[in-house]
Amino acid sequence: MTASLAHIFRHPIKAHGREELASVVLSAGAGLPWDRHWAVAHEMSKFDAAAPGWVPCANFQRGARTPAVMAIKARFDDSTGEMELRHPDLPVLRFRPATEGQRLIDWLAPISPEERFRPVALVQAPGVAMTDTDFPSVSIKNLASNAALGRHIGMDLSIHRWRGNLWLDGVAPWAEFDWIGKRLRVGSALLEVRERVGRCKATTADPETGKVDADTLGALRQVVGEQDFGVFAVVLEGGRISAGDQVEVLQ
Repeated sequence: MTASLAHIFRHPIKAHGREELASVVLSAGAGLPWDRHWAVAHEMSKFDAAAPGWVPCANFQRGARTPAVMAIKARFDDSTGEMELRHPDLPVLRFRPATEGQRLIDWLAPISPEERFRPVALVQAPGVAMTDTDFPSVSIKNLASNAALGRHIGMDLSIHRWRGNLWLDGVAPWAEFDWIGKRLRVGSALLEVRERVGRCKATTADPETGKVDADTLGALRQVVGEQDFGVFAVVLEGGRISAGDQVEVLQ
């Protein structure tokens, strides 16, 4: 198998925008830098700002309940702390997440629930990424699996439905499910695959429009028997990874 790293993505605000990177430096025991660094708490959230820490994704606004947010694109300058968000139905927002969270909440209002789960605060927990795992993880996806699922449904599926960090090319469809417990050498970094990624209704929305248009969950149940797509891994040895790097599956 000759596999390569095709794409690297980070999502600075959980479920609210994606950004492609040419390269990034991974650190052992940590997630992708600035990935899921912030999250948008809704009014039913149990996130405690007085004692911030990791909490499950149900405590945050996300595409499963608010599909319109799937259409957000992000650009974050970690040297200045400035963020730019774009959505087809909203004006461009430029703000500093560290100090101007309320500007984001106001910007999101037209595409968010008005009651019960309306967004109320941009939050973070120092040193903790709001990933869907309670351990620092990097999500790995397979371009061939996405293409295979699209063929089954009968439509092209954008890879952005899956909000992955690392996208691999040159791998057989669904081969990633056989990597649980195995290690991957990606560039100069070493990762260990821990578990499958369970999927939610967010994947049913078109990431260009934020409109639900595909039964991705039903298709996954038919094709792989579970609502799973991609795998979570942990970084064992840090190092720089770049698009185009060779990926080696170690036994």
